[in-house]
Amino acid sequence: MSELLTRAGAWYAIAVLAFFGIMGSADAGFSAHLTIICLAALVAAVASTRSFDFVTRRFAVSARSADISHYDDDPIRWGVIATLFWGIAGFMVGLYIALQLAFPVLNLNLEYTTFGRLRPLHTSAVVFAFGGNALIATSFYVVQRTCRARLAFPSLARFVFWGYQLFIVLAATGYLMGITEAREYAEPEWYVDIWLTIVWVSYLIVFVGTLMRRKEPHIYVANWFYLSFIITIAMLHLVNNLSMPVSLLGSKSYSAFAGVQDALTQWWYGHNAVGFLLTAGFLAMMYYFVPKQAERPVYSYRLSIIHFWSLIFLYIWAGPHHLHYTALPDWAQTLGMVFSIVLWMPSWGGMINGLMTLNGAWDKIRTDPIIRMMVLALAFYGMSTFEGPMMSIKSVNSLSHYTDWTIGHVHSGALGWNGMITFACLYFLVPRLWARARMYSLRMINWHFWLATIGIVLYASAMWVAGIMQGLMWREYGADGYLVYSFVEVVAAMFPMYVIRAAGGALYLSGALIMVYNVWRTIAGHQRQEKPMTETPHNAEADRPFIAVPAE
Repeated sequence: MSELLTRAGAWYAIAVLAFFGIMGSADAGFSAHLTIICLAALVAAVASTRSFDFVTRRFAVSARSADISHYDDDPIRWGVIATLFWGIAGFMVGLYIALQLAFPVLNLNLEYTTFGRLRPLHTSAVVFAFGGNALIATSFYVVQRTCRARLAFPSLARFVFWGYQLFIVLAATGYLMGITEAREYAEPEWYVDIWLTIVWVSYLIVFVGTLMRRKEPHIYVANWFYLSFIITIAMLHLVNNLSMPVSLLGSKSYSAFAGVQDALTQWWYGHNAVGFLLTAGFLAMMYYFVPKQAERPVYSYRLSIIHFWSLIFLYIWAGPHHLHYTALPDWAQTLGMVFSIVLWMPSWGGMINGLMTLNGAWDKIRTDPIIRMMVLALAFYGMSTFEGPMMSIKSVNSLSHYTDWTIGHVHSGALGWNGMITFACLYFLVPRLWARARMYSLRMINWHFWLATIGIVLYASAMWVAGIMQGLMWREYGADGYLVYSFVEVVAAMFPMYVIRAAGGALYLSGALIMVYNVWRTIAGHQRQEKPMTETPHNAEADRPFIAVPAE
């Protein structure tokens, strides 16, 4: 009973504090967020009370979760569904703001639907909601299988999932209300940052705790990448978001940094958020799921270790390449450029390791659409990690910076690498998590692959052309020494490219919607009658944690 009073009582106390905070809040946005927190705390309190068994005086758990002969996969199932939900939301907002750039009337003359409000909503939805949920779900799956141990601290693992969803809701609603620190990839205000810190430390505790209780002596390399992503994101988040709130009952705060120091801190964070969340974390997914789907061991385990240590050492220094030709000291700009160029080598080492894992299984590219997605993801990873160092060279950056070339670069990596490897991993996970023989339809996966691929090509190529055209038009001088083109003329010239970009985004979204339907029918237990393209066998009996058997 004391456990119930402690857990439910804590949530009720938070709800009461939030309620009184609403009455004294300094602005309407903070009141709205306290209302969300109050409701979330009440839901958590009621859920805690309802899950308590008054007969045994213990919290009830599902039979599936209580069975120690199986892995604790409930948070992973929720994570898969959350990944799909937030992914569709993020893609839809992305398509809408892409159309806004071509047709400004879609801003609707409302503050809540302007490009400035919706753009951070899009980036956070796809990076932190879609990507973050994918990383949390897959890390919980991989760490259990590679350690042959169930998740440590099951209740804390569930708090990580639900707490992360609350962070997403607070951040997203804040953007629409104009509550933002105006820091790239770090827009949520101070109180949301504190909540994310609590959730993230809990995530670290669950992950490390599972590693410590492992039954396998070796820590598989995928877990190294996951751990580096979790620890480094925590460090980046804490430093970059240091700020002083104007009021403890208000949403506004001011950064601890100013001027060029603020810019450098921001892009130290911004670049490494890409480096460790969108690169290291997703490489962990690649190192586990590609060998599993290909039914081949990693091509070179030694290369994977070299890849890991060189990547995490070099990536952290490359942030200044975002600040070429600014007030940042020239030596710092050059340092960022040099480390960016060197970073190309370990990045391609990882790509080669992933692709060469298919040695002896290249025929699967013809027959297995999931493998095809993985190969395409690795190809885009290779292209993006070549293009990034090239764009960091000062002479190239003078043309590319502030143009849509950067947008093309980011989205070729995000849609091609992060999106495709996530889709492939979810297709791998869904039949196993819900105990189904296979996905509802492999041919739908094929449709998803081609729609997404064509969409990426249209998007990236349109932005590459638009960006180079932008850069050339901006620097075009006439014989009289004046600029040839006005800013408005440059914007008008890009209209066709913006339309093509939106068309590519629409195709990518269409593929994701097909995936949602495919996953829904799979979970429902349906199978489409179609000639099989391929089947990767799964031994459910072998997919269990190690349980010591006492000697007789």
